Amino acid sequence: MKNSFKYISYLLLLILGLNMTLTSCTNDLEVIPTDDDEFLSETFFENPNSYMQVLSKMYSGLYVGGNDGDGSADITGIGGDFSSYLRLLFVMQEFTTDEAIIAWADGTLPTLNTQKWSPNNEFLYGVYSRAFYQISLSNEFLRQTTDEKLTARGVDAALKTQIATFRAEARFLRAFSYTQLMDLFGNVPITTENDAVGFYYPVQKSRAEVFAYVESELKDLDNSLAPSRTNEYGRVDKAAAKFLLAQIYLNAKVYTGTERNNDAVKVCADVINNSGYTFANVPYRYLFSADNDRNGAQVETIFPIVSDGNAIRATGGGMSFILHASIGGSMDAAAQGMNGGWQGIRTRKEFVQLFPDATATGDKRGTFHTDGQTLDIANVGTFTNGYAVKKYTNVNADGSAAQRNDIPDTDFPVFRIADAYLMYAEATLRGAADGNLTTALGYVNKIRARANASTILATDLTLDFILAERGRELFWECHRRTDLIRFGKFSGGSKIWQWKGGTKDGASTESFRDLMPIPSTAIQANPTLKQNTGY
Repeated sequence: MKNSFKYISYLLLLILGLNMTLTSCTNDLEVIPTDDDEFLSETFFENPNSYMQVLSKMYSGLYVGGNDGDGSADITGIGGDFSSYLRLLFVMQEFTTDEAIIAWADGTLPTLNTQKWSPNNEFLYGVYSRAFYQISLSNEFLRQTTDEKLTARGVDAALKTQIATFRAEARFLRAFSYTQLMDLFGNVPITTENDAVGFYYPVQKSRAEVFAYVESELKDLDNSLAPSRTNEYGRVDKAAAKFLLAQIYLNAKVYTGTERNNDAVKVCADVINNSGYTFANVPYRYLFSADNDRNGAQVETIFPIVSDGNAIRATGGGMSFILHASIGGSMDAAAQGMNGGWQGIRTRKEFVQLFPDATATGDKRGTFHTDGQTLDIANVGTFTNGYAVKKYTNVNADGSAAQRNDIPDTDFPVFRIADAYLMYAEATLRGAADGNLTTALGYVNKIRARANASTILATDLTLDFILAERGRELFWECHRRTDLIRFGKFSGGSKIWQWKGGTKDGASTESFRDLMPIPSTAIQANPTLKQNTGY
């Protein structure tokens, strides 16, 4: 049985009737409607249950693109399936790298396979808009839950205490979206609940300013988020804020020009030793099974994007997209717990070669389907070109069926302890004074032991090894683009993979592609925005 919060997060969408339009030229959404029955109106909040409903909308927005799943989209100009936050992050973090390639020729999607995108890419517009939409929801919720407003509505003390935690979670989700924007686009506007709702052009901030804002928010949230391991499954706590803080510290040289590796080590150590989340002593596949919220894997997952086949009405977003699109060729969809495949996503030859044994008789993380698949990708549009991947399944760990075979139960692990281990090791290798190489080696070997991979020696623990190990452990978990950029191997010619640069054997690409362009639609709406160099 899935946790009740999952039902709240998705089923409430069917009764809220929310449909807002993102307008990039305003500082926020116009979410105080004249219709008293509409979501986020003043009268809406007269119902004490409304506060949890809005929080649920913010969480469910990580998975679905609208209130009824794929249909009623939150964002105009892009469907609910294509505007799923998780789907868009997967597209940006995976298709642009050696870890994944997609056969489909929808719109400008093929340019993401080849690092040939431009500012008119509708998927860039989608992720940019989705992130700001989520920020807008958070901002309006914070405006509507001030002490003054709660007192005026007669909210009792017990509910006020709950709402204080809800507010902290809204701030975390806002910081998460700003992190994605900072990572993908660099210089973006910052709006908060302190900005008035109305028409004006928000000021674009530098990447370093966005970093400073996110850092300050995450550090302050240690005072207000629920203590680690005390919140409902699926909702964030103090460990999530610390984990995200460690992530931005590890990438600080990219974001600000100044390394923060020692800060990354200290925060990772805190998460590892003091959060209550632990490395899951279960087979690796349990982490990506349909029951990964209760099969023992959940002790490792600090922040999941929750999925529930009986509650979600989205067949094209989130995990439904990832699972359906990765099934094709001779694969048995039923064995993956699904009702069919969409013949889309595979991995590339160079990523397969990170695993000593591509048939996965050794390292259990190398979950490749090779029957009828070629290692080389001669034709991007042919699913059987490139090995397929079976990392995620909609089957319970014991082999029993999930609730449904069209929408998976499998939760997506955004943050997990194994990543904290790898971040600690990397920051230590990068010179963190408080890092310990023996501890780092132990963390890496613990990860490898679970995967049935060989133990490594201290002399093997290099930055190149860490990048490869991050690929093996965390592939298809929306880290690869960020990792390759941090290691200087995303653009340029230091790392080549098939179809990078638009040629079968791969080619060097321009360094400016380490940043995505600000979507042209966003600049049309706000002409004060300055486009990133090279676009």
